[in-house]
Amino acid sequence: MADNSSDFHAGRTGLVVKVPEVEATVRAWRERLDPSARAGVPAHVTVLFPFLEAGRIDVRVRAAIAEVLEKHRAFDVRFARCGRFPEVQYLVPEPDTPLRQLTRAIGDRWPEAPPFGGRFADVIPHLTDAQGQEADVLDRIEAELLAGLPRTSHVSSVELMVHDGVRWHERASFALRE
Repeated sequence: MADNSSDFHAGRTGLVVKVPEVEATVRAWRERLDPSARAGVPAHVTVLFPFLEAGRIDVRVRAAIAEVLEKHRAFDVRFARCGRFPEVQYLVPEPDTPLRQLTRAIGDRWPEAPPFGGRFADVIPHLTDAQGQEADVLDRIEAELLAGLPRTSHVSSVELMVHDGVRWHERASFALRE
């Protein structure tokens, strides 16, 4: 979800699409080189992080999240290649348009919670597998991961994750329209 563990504190929340189909492929690298994995977040593509503080997420907010997300159809996404940001390697979801639409819809409904705190003009959907490494290490990881790809995932829900001060936990799941 976040670029580093300093973004994790009790009450922090995020909305993610879990991708269990790639978990086995990326698990070893994520557990070593992705702080969110070590803090309990499964393989995922972030929809919106950070979201509202946990104390603000009541029955009305959950209903509003469900209302926003149920307007979007479930979809398949394929992971066949890797991409990079500075010191971050990720699996590229294709197509990424449905993921971008989910981010835009949640961000439009809660403009006080812009994706990644508004740090990026364009939010690029991605599944982080490693970060904080030199290019040669990322090259080696990429070669290993590509041997386990492609993988396809059916996205039918978005999960609300909440940090308790130590680990992330799934608090709710919101269905997309089938």
